[in-house]
Amino acid sequence: MTASNNVAIHLHGASLRHGPVRALDAVSLRIEQGERVAIIGPSGAGKSSLLHLMATAIQPSSGYLELLGEQPWALPAGARQRLRARVGLVHQAPPLPPRQRVVTAVLAGRLGQWGVLRGLLNLLYPGDVPGARQVLAELGLADKLFVQCGQLSGGQLQRVGIARALYQRPQVLLTDEPVSAMDPVLADHSLALLNRHAQANGVTLVASLHAVELALAHFPRVIGIREGQVVFDCPADAVTEPMLDALYANEQLASPPTQGPTLTVQIPRC
Repeated sequence: MTASNNVAIHLHGASLRHGPVRALDAVSLRIEQGERVAIIGPSGAGKSSLLHLMATAIQPSSGYLELLGEQPWALPAGARQRLRARVGLVHQAPPLPPRQRVVTAVLAGRLGQWGVLRGLLNLLYPGDVPGARQVLAELGLADKLFVQCGQLSGGQLQRVGIARALYQRPQVLLTDEPVSAMDPVLADHSLALLNRHAQANGVTLVASLHAVELALAHFPRVIGIREGQVVFDCPADAVTEPMLDALYANEQLASPPTQGPTLTVQIPRC
């Protein structure tokens, strides 16, 4: 099975299990190159698992993944690592060592594109201080260039994680709750910056977001997932309140009937 040349990410019947737990169930998606897509859904729906699967950080238990025209799990390890260097992944809590300086953290975005020697030298003598400063300035963090990551707040660390991904210049940028620790103004600014960068450079941008209003405001396409399944995939302006109410309906909190069938959630289609 082969996706077209214009498809950045193609999932077909992709499932993921963690032991007995089903994280994703037969997910099929096609995301074109240069598309900007938000993924929304309740806690535990499988949003993070879906992003990590797209990033080839984990292998699907079954089904098919094509990324940038390649089948990553059919590649030798070295070729798969080179493919990963073309993909940026922003974590909700960026895994940055507390003693690492911000400039080093940002420049590490290109470690996958550098040789071993240059990567080691960068740890001691940052090789592109102006480049790191420029991308940090866009996020309001230029004054933190030589600060240790352990001295930053959660929201500042998230912005460093975004700066690192922007400095990497990936073809596909996957972001997992990238603004969850930011105040509303910074969250809006950071998502606007990510979208501008993606549009200007033809980058495929996929973001899982807890804040539905941010997803609808910043992304042309919105995918809703629940219990590991895609339940709608719509243009943002086609997402309705009934669809959102059903997507986030909490069966655990609903008052169960004394007799009769278990409550099921019916989600309207766009």
